[in-house]
Amino acid sequence: MRYALALFMVLVWSPFQVLAKDSAATTSTKSVEVDGVKLAYREVGSGEPIVLFNRLRGTLDTWDPAFVDALAEEYRVIMVDYSGVGYSEGKLTPDMVVIADTMAAFAKAIDLETFDLVGWSWGGALAQVFLIKHPAMVKRAVLIGTNPPGENEHPMRKDWFERAIKPVNDLNDEEILFFEPAYKESLVAAAASHERIYARQGVTDHIPSTMDAFNVFFAAAQKYHEDKEGIRQALMTSDVPMLIFCGDNDPGTPADNWFPLIRTIPRGQLLIMPRAGHGPQHQFPQLSADYIHVFLKGAL
Repeated sequence: MRYALALFMVLVWSPFQVLAKDSAATTSTKSVEVDGVKLAYREVGSGEPIVLFNRLRGTLDTWDPAFVDALAEEYRVIMVDYSGVGYSEGKLTPDMVVIADTMAAFAKAIDLETFDLVGWSWGGALAQVFLIKHPAMVKRAVLIGTNPPGENEHPMRKDWFERAIKPVNDLNDEEILFFEPAYKESLVAAAASHERIYARQGVTDHIPSTMDAFNVFFAAAQKYHEDKEGIRQALMTSDVPMLIFCGDNDPGTPADNWFPLIRTIPRGQLLIMPRAGHGPQHQFPQLSADYIHVFLKGAL
């Protein structure tokens, strides 16, 4: 009788356990203290850790849940807000080297010794600084919709930048900022991604929206491109495997800027998605995650 009752409970309860599994859309926000400041983060999935570095103005809310959940099918995915951004306390500093040090301290605070790193846009620039300054912590790095440090031949488009600094971006802005509006399938993907992101309440409440906030990001990016730290040259000797993941029509960080450099990065690979813009992982969430899974597991 006891065996029958136990079997019944397993059969009845197991489906509910599966249904109750956290997703990017439902997982709770946690915090950890780093250098006296509480940093907010969320995590989904289990297994080897992946840490995500976000874009200019990006918060825990603005990653596409479909992309995060696809990554989390095989990994523990950790999203974090920088100091003074989104749900985190403190103040963002205009120096990516300092921010990289804070992110290293964050990783240690949640007991990560090593991890895979995914950085998007401004966060992709930060990821490059991080993997040079803290190489022992990074197993492999994925750099999405970003450009190398130093001087680049192909600048961002002015009309793209003007949309990027609007206080609030609507779907029409996102079609230009992150997708490829010349193609219907990209516009359909933009609408679907927007709906997934904004299914969580209060998203716009936490997105930086003032010029004062933007200027801190810009100042950090300017230092990155001045490259007094020599990050560009250091990429050419780095032993960290890198997947550089771009859309073929990115008006913010053109993929062409990687062409002079990619052959000099010892373990670098360049992947360009067709009919895609600045956010290929939001346009192709499952496919992007699949590519990343293969890269993270593949023998190099």
